[in-house]
Amino acid sequence: MQTEYILKAIDAALAAGKEILNVYNDPSSDFQIERKADNSPLTLADRKAHEIIMTYLQETDYPVLSEEGKHLPYEVRAKWDTLWIVDPLDGTKEFIKQNGEFTVNIALVEKGIPVFGVIYVPVKETLYWGEVATGAYKMEGVTGRADRSLEEMKASAFRMPCAGTHETFVLVASRSHLSVETEEYIEEKRKIYPHVELISVGSSIKICKVCEGLADEYPRFAPTMEWDTAAGHAIAKASGAEIYQAGKEEPLRYNKPDLLNPWFIVKRN
Repeated sequence: MQTEYILKAIDAALAAGKEILNVYNDPSSDFQIERKADNSPLTLADRKAHEIIMTYLQETDYPVLSEEGKHLPYEVRAKWDTLWIVDPLDGTKEFIKQNGEFTVNIALVEKGIPVFGVIYVPVKETLYWGEVATGAYKMEGVTGRADRSLEEMKASAFRMPCAGTHETFVLVASRSHLSVETEEYIEEKRKIYPHVELISVGSSIKICKVCEGLADEYPRFAPTMEWDTAAGHAIAKASGAEIYQAGKEEPLRYNKPDLLNPWFIVKRN
């Protein structure tokens, strides 16, 4: 993958994060919350982040499938061998709750497989990125790239997985979407492992916990869309993990006729 495109995506994520924080930290902002057709929330920050990401990605050769953009019919998308899949603000519910657990997600997908992803956590100033061919990285205290090259960024980052070993079996789960099926899965793990620890967190930070090595698995038995997972999936693959369809040893696929993901489990290989 062209280094220029990796840097373009990183710059887009950081710029979107800055725009999101402008809304998040504005004491006079009411977030301008609307409801989409599926009753999920949409805020001013979602819209502004989408707009700024598009200004960056429109300069590349590839079309963009964004949660907040126009979703073209599959007959059109089927011709896209390579595309960007974007969630300008993943964790809108966490944003509204103001708990800081929201992210910007940008992925590049080739023939249904994510090959590069960037996830930015604006409140924590934490940047994750990964290219399947070259590895996955975590960088802290990031608000801008400051014209650093990709190699300079890698030199300042942690290569993932970067966490040490842990004695307990660690599961990460959704803070806002913990289903009955997920709870049952957790109970099954407790029958296998003597010590099971549960981490609850929002947005695609959950996938990042597995990428870092801080968690062993992230089961998700509730609805998600392709833009919720594509960036994290690329980073997971680059870190030596994978996102499998629940009950199968088959990874998630992208740019499908139906953009809804099946249930899945993120785990280290």
